[in-house]
Amino acid sequence: MNVDAEKHYVRYLAPGCDRDLVLEDLMTAYGEDVWNFAFFLTRRADAAGDISQDVFLIVYNRLYAFRGECSIKSWILGITRNKALNYRKNAFIRKVTLTGAWVPEPDRSPSAEQTAFRKLAARELWERVMALPMKFREAVILAYHLDLPIGEIAAALQVSEGTVKSRLYRAKRKMAALLEAETRGE
Repeated sequence: MNVDAEKHYVRYLAPGCDRDLVLEDLMTAYGEDVWNFAFFLTRRADAAGDISQDVFLIVYNRLYAFRGECSIKSWILGITRNKALNYRKNAFIRKVTLTGAWVPEPDRSPSAEQTAFRKLAARELWERVMALPMKFREAVILAYHLDLPIGEIAAALQVSEGTVKSRLYRAKRKMAALLEAETRGE
């Protein structure tokens, strides 16, 4: 969704607008990003689905509270982050969480060999990302998977832009160290 579309929502979010249509548009535009972000934070597909539903219920109920201080996308992803963190805080869920789940990449039509190598490389990369501590993982996902600018990441994570830059830098260093250790066979 582009900036003009963002302004469109801000301008028309007033009592009396058709929230159902606005919510449908937002779910179409950001539903996949919300699910992916929730999945990357919780590592569970079932939790990501539940969190996505909760997020859009909150968006629907708070639609008129959106003040336009950040983009709608970062506002929605901030809600997603909070719901995912609350989910992870639940002691029972922490004890039962299974790891190793992976969401397959959508199939495309290059050669089968190219597709297999691309999927393997992407899977290995995202497995490294998933091994990062939460604060680095969420910054990497927002920056490189969801393409948010630093300012919007800061708004979604409720931290300063400097903190986001630091987390991204440290995440890159950690991933480089992991890759180097794997190359050496450790």
